[in-house]
Amino acid sequence: MKIYIVGSVGSGKTTIARKVAASLHIPHFETDNFVWARNPKGDIRNEIDVRNQLFNDAVKLEDWVIEGVHIDWTDEALRLADHIIFLDIPVKQRTYRIIRRYIRQLLKIEKVNYKPTFTIFRKMFQWNTYFEEQMKPLFLKKFEVFSTKVRYLNTNEEVENWLRQIRELNK
Repeated sequence: MKIYIVGSVGSGKTTIARKVAASLHIPHFETDNFVWARNPKGDIRNEIDVRNQLFNDAVKLEDWVIEGVHIDWTDEALRLADHIIFLDIPVKQRTYRIIRRYIRQLLKIEKVNYKPTFTIFRKMFQWNTYFEEQMKPLFLKKFEVFSTKVRYLNTNEEVENWLRQIRELNK
């Protein structure tokens, strides 16, 4: 099974992708990890060729869950996906999740791929606004081609129902 999950910061992409990947026993990839080489002293942007090779290696696998917010170079994953999930969680709820995540990261309760600085915390609000105003319309337009396999989830209840359905498909 191939599942592509899209949503803004705080929409629940990573949490849902981890749950799905664990329950289906398939690999999980974050598009950020194709873009960035993780380094204890700070992330370093991968060269485009490296990013594309990492991405292409992932989408060639038989099964996967890929999640992220990148749009310009991910068409192959959208094309190959059996399910495309757009997490259109309300801004107010995403804002709450960003704040909660930052606190949990500072307290070392939640693991993170980056150093949780106040600068990144502030940027998450900017990215959230940018997603809502700029990225969301682009995704909605791009998804028109894949309408038969796109699901738009707006609430926690819809997400939980979808997770149950996916688990049932795997039985």
